[in-house]
Amino acid sequence: MPTVLRQRGRRFFFYSNEGAEPPHVHVEQAGSTAKFWLAPVECADNRGFSTREIAALVRIIIVHEQEFEEAWHEHFDA
Repeated sequence: MPTVLRQRGRRFFFYSNEGAEPPHVHVEQAGSTAKFWLAPVECADNRGFSTREIAALVRIIIVHEQEFEEAWHEHFDA
């Protein structure tokens, strides 16, 4: 499970067995989890985050989108 970013108690990561899926990132914090597609940034699954928290996560992911995509391709295309 490569972790790409830690911010304010949130962990942004992906699973090593998901290379067949389009680039995405998972986020977990205090028992809540969500999955976001990266292009375009969109919530694919949410378990426990509020609508406001999802909106904040989308903004964070947009800011770090290039970093997340580079980490994805570095891990799965190597």
